Amino acid sequence: MLNNKVCFITGSSRGIGWSLAKLFAKNGGVVIINGREDEKLTANLDELNQISSKDHSKINADISKLKNIKETYRIIYSKYKRLDVLVNNAGILTDALIGMTTETLVDELIATNQKAVLFNIQYAIKIMQRQKRGSIINIASIIGRRGNVGQVAYGSTKSAVIGITYSSAKELAPQNIRVNAIAPGLIDTNMIKNLSKDKLNDLRNSILMDRLGKPEDVAKVALFFASDLSEYVTGQVLGVDG
Repeated sequence: MLNNKVCFITGSSRGIGWSLAKLFAKNGGVVIINGREDEKLTANLDELNQISSKDHSKINADISKLKNIKETYRIIYSKYKRLDVLVNNAGILTDALIGMTTETLVDELIATNQKAVLFNIQYAIKIMQRQKRGSIINIASIIGRRGNVGQVAYGSTKSAVIGITYSSAKELAPQNIRVNAIAPGLIDTNMIKNLSKDKLNDLRNSILMDRLGKPEDVAKVALFFASDLSEYVTGQVLGVDG
C-alpha cells in the first residue's frame, strides 16, 4: 500500500507512534523511527527489520529542539534523498487546573506539542517540494476539539495543531503536499496509566462504542492518510474516538 514511501514518524518508540511504525512497515513503507531513548529505538529497529527487509532507520533526537529538527532532516535527505510521509506524533500530556498552571509547564507543552509540529513541517517540505508531493499527518487530540477539565494548557496546544493543519494544508495544496490531522479520543497507552480507576471508568462510560481505543485504531487511519488512497484528501481532522 505504501510502495516504498519513506516515512518519518516522530515519537515512535512506543504507544501510537510505534503502532504506526509497525503498520507502515507491514504495508511496504520505509520507516524512520524517532525518540529520546536510543536503547529502545535500537530494539524497535531490530523488530522493524524482522517485519520487512526495507532500509528502515532510527534517529535518536529530542525534536522539541529546533537544532535537532534541522539535523534530523539533514540526516534524512543525506540517506534517502526523499521524504514521502511525515507523521507529527511526538507529544506530551501534563494536566493542571488553570490556577495551578505554571509558565514552565506551558513552555514544555508548547515546545513539543506545537512548535515541533510547525518546524517539522517547515523542514519536511524542503524535501517534499523537490519531489512535488508528500503527505503530512499531525496527531491532535479530542481535547483540542472539545476541551476537558484540568487540560487548558494541553488542550490549547492540540487546538494549535488543528490550526496548523488547516493553514498548512491550504498553503501546500498547490505543491501537491497534503496535510491532515487525526484527533484520537481515549487511547490505551502509557499516557492514561496515571488516571485513577474512577476517572478512567467515567471516561470509558462516555464512549458509545464501550471500549478504549487501541493504538492500532489510530495507525489504520494514519495508513489511509499516508497512502495514495487519500491522494485527493487534505485539510481534514478525523476523530478516532469511538
